[in-house]
Parts: sequence; C-alpha cells; structure tokens
Amino acid sequence: MEELAGRLTALDPDAGAAVRVIAYFDRLAESRVGLEVLVRGAAVLAGCPARLVDEDRRVHVRVEPDGTRRDTTAPPDATWPREPLAPDGTGTSAALWLERDTDPNVVDAVILERAAGAIRQVLDRTRGRARAEDPALLETLLDASADERARLTAAKRLGLDTADPAALFRAVAIRGGRPRVVPAAAALPAGRLGVGPAVSVLELPRSSSAARTALRFTAEGTPQDPGSSIVYADELGDLALLERLVAPGSEPTPDMRALRKAIADAPWMLATLHAVATTVSLRAAAAEMNVHHSTLQHRIAHAESLLGWSLRTPHGLWRLHLALVLRHLAATTHPE
Repeated sequence: MEELAGRLTALDPDAGAAVRVIAYFDRLAESRVGLEVLVRGAAVLAGCPARLVDEDRRVHVRVEPDGTRRDTTAPPDATWPREPLAPDGTGTSAALWLERDTDPNVVDAVILERAAGAIRQVLDRTRGRARAEDPALLETLLDASADERARLTAAKRLGLDTADPAALFRAVAIRGGRPRVVPAAAALPAGRLGVGPAVSVLELPRSSSAARTALRFTAEGTPQDPGSSIVYADELGDLALLERLVAPGSEPTPDMRALRKAIADAPWMLATLHAVATTVSLRAAAAEMNVHHSTLQHRIAHAESLLGWSLRTPHGLWRLHLALVLRHLAATTHPE
C-alpha cells in the first residue's frame, strides 16, 4: 500500500494522500481501537478539530488537531463537512464532523468516509445499532419456535455479530414499547425495563422470556409505586417463580388484604413499608424515607397494628416483603 501511495503521490498528491488515509483507518479498524482513537486520527489527518456526535447513543467526542480531547455539548455548525453514521447516509443526529469552514477537499472526504465507517463498526459492536429494529425480524429472532437458520438470518439483518461465538446479547422488555436486543456490555435504552440474561444469539428467546418476567417486577419508583424501574432477571433468583403463580388481578391472599388495608390508612404507608422491607436496617429505611428514626418507629408500630404481625423480626420482614411482591404482581399487567 505504501509503494502504491508513493507512486500515486508522484502523479497526484491528493490521490496518494487518500490511499494513505484508507490504509491508516483500515489498520485502526483491524486493531479494534475505540472511538476516541478514530476521532483523533480524523482530526490529526485533517488538520482541524473532528467531532463525533450520536445523540441516540449519547456519544460526544471532540478532538483537536494536536490530538487533545476537548468535548463540547455545543451543536455542530450545519455548514461543516460531515459523514452521517446512518447506514443509508442520511441524518445529522449521528455523524462525524470536521470543523472546517471551507468546502472539503478530496482528502477530507476520504477521511470522513473511512473514519465514519470504522466508527460505525465500533458503535454497533459496543453499543448496539441506533436505528429502529425491524419488528418482524425481532419477532423471529426472539421466537423459540422459529427455525435456527431463520433466527440467525434475522440476527444478521439486525446487525448482530453472529460470527463471534463469544458475543453475548441481552433481550430487553420495555413497558409500553417493543422489545429490544442489545450487546451485553451496551448501555440500556431509557424507560421501565426488564433485562434478560446475557446469552448467545440463538439463546435470545430464553433471555426474552426472562426479560418479560423481570418487567413485571419493575415499578415507577414513586411513593405510590415504589421500587426499581430496571430489574435484571439474573438478580431475581427464585422470586421469578412467583410471576407464574400470580396473574394480574388475582384474588388477594389474607396478607395481601391486610397490606391493602394498611396502605389505604395513610399516604406514607406504602413507601414506608417498602423501605422497611428492602433496606438493611431501620436506620437505613429512615434515611431513605428522609424521616427521623423515632418517626419511623411510630410508623412501624401503627403499621403493625393494621397488618396484624410484627415487622421487627426476620420472619415478619420476610412476610411483609412477600406480601408486597404479591400485591405488585397482582396489580401489574403482563407485558404486551
């Protein structure tokens, strides 16, 4: 490649420089370098600041031509040369920019094209694709009854790495939205999420089933619906078995009825009981509730009188936790 670049430079300096740019980014891509290295390469070769912006993935990387990283949240100038990261070459919310006020020359265009191509590979490998996933392909991928070959084809068309046997992915169930599949190490989408275990591509139906189960254990995280908005199936353990036993709208058990009675008695009751059941000590519960320890003691005494059992023993706390989980599952609909 260097010999070819040298010959081309003698005939056309721009052509020679373009070949060297192509070889440079090909080497970086083969070395599986990160985003900052690729943006730095673009900045140094172009002799002007380079900026990577991907709003969907919340990625902002800006590097000066001397190789110094100086990120900024200021929007790029629409007149700067850019290379969109979308597969169809459209859009400005995800792009690599050269902060140059003049029109790009041939070498700039090659820098943008080759650097952006390498950046796409890194983003897809580490953070999943930003584009919307085809619902039909996703349905096939997550369908345990679908043929293996069909599921592998769907995975490839969705941009998942099916060649690397060590590549792991998670199915994510989203309250009010379509399921997603993300690389195991990737950032999760926003929302109320049930997250399946990290598995190979062909095991994603199992991860999806576990994610749907985990979603039923999520909450809004408010005083009216306390709890985590993101639940990992791996962390549920045998609690996941309860999801099969308690259908939405199930007839309440005696402890669930007692719990409902207590919650209806005071607006602070549900959040207080949740804090008591899920923290390591009463002092930790008081800190979470932002109330004095003595105030919490009075609240617990009042709750005990309504529930009919003690909350100051391991058995009583386990009983409370179980009642809270059963109540939540009975009130939570199955994911669509």
